[in-house]
Amino acid sequence: MASLKEVKNKITGVKKTAQITKAMNMVAAAKLRGAQDKMESFRPYTAKFNEAMSNLSGGANTNAFPLMENRDVKTVELVVVTSDRGLCGSFNANIVKKVSKKIAEYEGEGKAVSLVCVGKKGYQLLKNTGKVRKNYPDIMGNFQMFHAREIATEISQQFLDGTSDKVEVVFGEFLSVARQVPADTPFLPVQPVEAEGEAEVTTSGDYIYEPSSEEIMDTLQPLYLNVIIYHAMLEVGACEHAARMTAMDNATNACKDIVANLTVVYNKARQAAVTNELMDIVGGAEALK
Repeated sequence: MASLKEVKNKITGVKKTAQITKAMNMVAAAKLRGAQDKMESFRPYTAKFNEAMSNLSGGANTNAFPLMENRDVKTVELVVVTSDRGLCGSFNANIVKKVSKKIAEYEGEGKAVSLVCVGKKGYQLLKNTGKVRKNYPDIMGNFQMFHAREIATEISQQFLDGTSDKVEVVFGEFLSVARQVPADTPFLPVQPVEAEGEAEVTTSGDYIYEPSSEEIMDTLQPLYLNVIIYHAMLEVGACEHAARMTAMDNATNACKDIVANLTVVYNKARQAAVTNELMDIVGGAEALK
């Protein structure tokens, strides 16, 4: 059995760890509020952008736009958006697991796969695959739209150069504070966005564009790609803080359980030490008789 001093030191150490995890939980909760507000504010913008693209691309000639060119897919590029920091449970690992499944699926079809990692954790978990073409570390802590523009421009250039034939974005989707799931969305080639359900029924008449719809599409397509990347980064930002808040709450509760168990061990060790001392005293008294 461990000595009293060792058990007491363990209890003190676990209590200090619990203080740290509780503080990190409170910091994550405060950051989540801001990240969730930004994400929810951007979702309507994304939806309206999709609606505009739907109206414009419905009757557009896809052959007129290089970013809408459908090719025989030989090379697939996956844009993996994860966090820069850990201590957020299995959030990043779940995204990487989905990426690994996609790699196995595409390679099973005979397609080559390359990766673009946005966020440090994704790169750390995927660098051993040897498929990482480009890495964007240390931007998820304080990203802006110009970061998304830089990433989207570089990936689009690779597509236009013929280095990649298809691009998908894999990220974490925020469903609730308690639930974040890996998700993926097509990126390139840009596909005509189809209206859903009643939206098609309620739409009537034709839109007249000035300048022409082709000129507008030529301008909107790069912006549309920026929106997709930025939307994925916002989702991951909110998911990261929610996952960390949950993980730190679980860690704090686990520390409390450990302290309770160690306290029982400490009390047993102390009782055993007292009993041994009493036995020594009684034995010494009996010997003097």
